[in-house]
Amino acid sequence: MRILLIAGGWSSEREVSINGGRMLEQAMLRLGHEVTFYDPAKPVLCKSAQSSVPLSGLLEQAAEHDFAFINLHGAPGEDGLVQAMLDAVGCPYQGSGARASFLALHKAASKMIFRQHKLTTPDWEYLVSRPDKTWQTRLSYPLFVKSNNGGSSLHLHRVDKPEKLMPVLDEMFANGLEVLIEPLIAGQEITCAVLGDEALPPILIKPCLGEFFDYESKYLKGGATEICPAPISSALTAKIQEDALTAHRALGLAGYSRADFIVTDEGINYILEVNTLPGMTATSLVPQAAAAAGLDFEGLISRLIELGLEESSA
Repeated sequence: MRILLIAGGWSSEREVSINGGRMLEQAMLRLGHEVTFYDPAKPVLCKSAQSSVPLSGLLEQAAEHDFAFINLHGAPGEDGLVQAMLDAVGCPYQGSGARASFLALHKAASKMIFRQHKLTTPDWEYLVSRPDKTWQTRLSYPLFVKSNNGGSSLHLHRVDKPEKLMPVLDEMFANGLEVLIEPLIAGQEITCAVLGDEALPPILIKPCLGEFFDYESKYLKGGATEICPAPISSALTAKIQEDALTAHRALGLAGYSRADFIVTDEGINYILEVNTLPGMTATSLVPQAAAAAGLDFEGLISRLIELGLEESSA
C-alpha cells in the first residue's frame, strides 16, 4: 500500500511529531508498504500553489496515495484541518475525522461534553483574553493553568498562590494562547486507550522528575515510570475503561484515542482530556497498552490502517 506519512508541522510539538514519524516510517517499511514522508512545514511546489507555502502539495500527494497516516500533534493535525483536506480528495486516514478532532482538542468544549454524558471532570475556567486587574478566579488553589488547545504538557503551569496567577496568564496570552484553568486534583495519573470499540489496559504513570506529568516527564529518559497494566483493582480498571469508551463515543471519535485521568484516594476518577493523535513510538503509551493486550507495534499500525479504511467506506 502507498502510505502518505504526515508528521512535523509547525506546532510546539514539532520535534515529538517528527521523531515518532520516523519510527512509524521504519515500521511501515517492515510491513511492506511504500511510504512517503510529508512535513506540512516543508511542503513541495505544486500546481495549486505558485510557491512552496505550508500545506502545499498535501492534496496532490494525498490523491496519489492509498492511505494517509497522520502523526501530527497540536495544530495542524489534532485540530481537524488535515483530516478535512484529506476528506476533500477522498484519501482515507487513521483515527478521527475533522469535527471530532476539533472537539477533542478544544479542552473546554470537550469538558462540557464530558459533563453532559455524566463523566466526572474537574471544574474549570476558560479564558480567551487577559482579564482585567480586578478579576479573581473562583477556583481553589493550587491551580493548573494550561493551553486550551495544546498538548504534550507544553505551557502547563502549577500555580500555588493568587499573586502568581497573573504573571502566568500574561505569559500565556503573550504567546497567543487560549487558557484553561483547573484546580489541582490529588491522586494517581492513569491513562486509558481505546482501539476500535475496545478499551485497552489502563497505564499508571508515576512522574520521576517533578510532581506531575509535564513535558520533561513525558519525553526525557527516566522522566516517568509507566506501569501497564495499572496495578489497580479490577473494579477501578473496569470503571476507567468504561469512562474512556464513553468519552470516545461522546466526542464522536473513531479508530483510537487515549483518555487521561486523575484517580483520587477515594476512588473517584476525573477525566482530564482525550487525545485523538496520541504518541506513536514503540514505547509510547498507546503502543504499550496494545502490547499488553497482545498486539505488537507493527500489529497496532496494521489495525489502525484497517480501522481507517473501514471508517472511510462506512
